[in-house]
Amino acid sequence: MNPDKRRAIYERLRAANPDPRSELVYRTPYELLVAVVLSAQATDKSVNLATAKLFPVADTPAKMVALGVKRLEDHIRTIGLYRNKAKNVVALSRLLIERHGGEVPAEREALEQLPGVGRKTANVVLNVAFGQPTIAVDTHIFRVANRTGLAPGKDPLEVEQKLVKFTPPEYAQDAHHWLILHGRYVCLARKPGCAQCVIRDLCEFRGKTKDG
Repeated sequence: MNPDKRRAIYERLRAANPDPRSELVYRTPYELLVAVVLSAQATDKSVNLATAKLFPVADTPAKMVALGVKRLEDHIRTIGLYRNKAKNVVALSRLLIERHGGEVPAEREALEQLPGVGRKTANVVLNVAFGQPTIAVDTHIFRVANRTGLAPGKDPLEVEQKLVKFTPPEYAQDAHHWLILHGRYVCLARKPGCAQCVIRDLCEFRGKTKDG
């Protein structure tokens, strides 16, 4: 895909959604970090339902450590893999207190040293909480990048590296949001909504549907 077409794709996505935002509900970098950890293999909606009751009780690392794993499990039981996630959230909260004065670090290396925080989670936190132009490649972005031809790659890291390299600077901050929302609501895995797609004529997917 040539640079002009990439730029046109982002321009249309921006025109359709000038101010994209994460669908996770949070107030602080810590709440965002917890929500993103909980969202692995779960929907944002299910996470928001759980954190609406959790955050009034435990919205800081100290409160989360005091809450403990067992009581945290009760709050997030409706989320997939909740037992392991509860252990990770309490453990990362303890490390934030011990290593970072209870604050969420704005550096990738420090974030990835926290339990339950991989590259994708770190990218989301760096982008959403700290305004860094990172791109977190989840299943939606991986599909959109490959299907459209925007940044094809065999694994999430390769797709991420290509997106970072080829995304024009003026779109870098919001690219993550545009692509994930496009994959979540339009470019669906089993039945892509090509009929209502704003970039249909720019997309290089050969399997485009006639009726969406």
